[in-house]
Amino acid sequence: MTVWLVFAVMTAAAVFAVLLPLARSGEAAARRSGSDLAVYRDQLAELDRDRAAGLIGAAEAEAARLEVSRRLIAAADQAGRGLDASLKRRRIAAVIALVVVPLVAVGVYGARGRPDYPAQPLAGRLQPAPVDRDLATLIGRVEAHLAANPEDGRGWEVIAPVYVRLGRGADAVKARANALRLLGATADREADLAEALVLQAQGQVGAEARAGFERALAREPGHPKASYFSGLAAEQAGRPDEARAIWTRLAEAAPPGAPWLATVRAEITRLGGTPPAVAAAPAAPNAAPAGPTPADIRRMVDGLAARLAADGSDFEGWLRLVRSYAVLGETAKARQAAAQARGRFTAEADKLGRLDALVRELGLGG
Repeated sequence: MTVWLVFAVMTAAAVFAVLLPLARSGEAAARRSGSDLAVYRDQLAELDRDRAAGLIGAAEAEAARLEVSRRLIAAADQAGRGLDASLKRRRIAAVIALVVVPLVAVGVYGARGRPDYPAQPLAGRLQPAPVDRDLATLIGRVEAHLAANPEDGRGWEVIAPVYVRLGRGADAVKARANALRLLGATADREADLAEALVLQAQGQVGAEARAGFERALAREPGHPKASYFSGLAAEQAGRPDEARAIWTRLAEAAPPGAPWLATVRAEITRLGGTPPAVAAAPAAPNAAPAGPTPADIRRMVDGLAARLAADGSDFEGWLRLVRSYAVLGETAKARQAAAQARGRFTAEADKLGRLDALVRELGLGG
């Protein structure tokens, strides 16, 4: 019932907004017509005064009276016709406003409206989805706990993979470093910290990250994650054959059904190698992931592209972006990134030379 009352008030307001200008226009027309008639009547009265005072003769006064009377009659007729036409138009507009508009509105609402929907406050609609809100709440609680208990190594180890999944590279590095410092060095923790450094560097395996992966491999030769990123580092350094060999050894030693094996095999194929055969066996339940998932890699590449779009002065970043697109098999995007970099550094011959060498190395010419 409340809904229909609101609709009625809104309709009345709309009708009033339509009829008020029409009423004012009719009043203005009536005032204009009445003003013309008053002028002619004043002229007739003035003729009578001039005749009585002897200012004009009888013949001239009669002729003038006839002319003014003719104009008075014509003005009266014109005013009547104008008012009738104006009244007719206003009546039509009133019928449309009072009858047609509400009927059309009711018909449209009857076909499309949903009055049975419960009301929902604006504040509720602006709130994030329950899943996002719950995740944010949990992260906030863990962060508050760690702020009060910075020496809780387990807490840092719990929050670190969440930061990685959310793409918060700096926070992931801090959490991984604290977990390593407080809980002790292991192959997994060394590799995890190095992976966070790669995330922070938008997918580039820098010197500090390489050292971390080497320490992990020294503790556990063949460590899946460290081996994967070691291969990626070799490819980024322009040694695709070495990268392919590292990934081939990793695939050969992989436990059957390892969740990261498909990614490694795809990398071997992309570099022109033949992945080793896979034994049909159930997945190893405790197999450690070798490296980032395709979604993680995509997030890092997209983040690098966004950063360069905002500030394209990082030449090394452009090289990483070209190589990353090539690694993902997105040749068109790699060529486009190379063209954008060439346009930004057109006056720096040494950088253009490095860019052209990378394009040739990746086979992006033509």
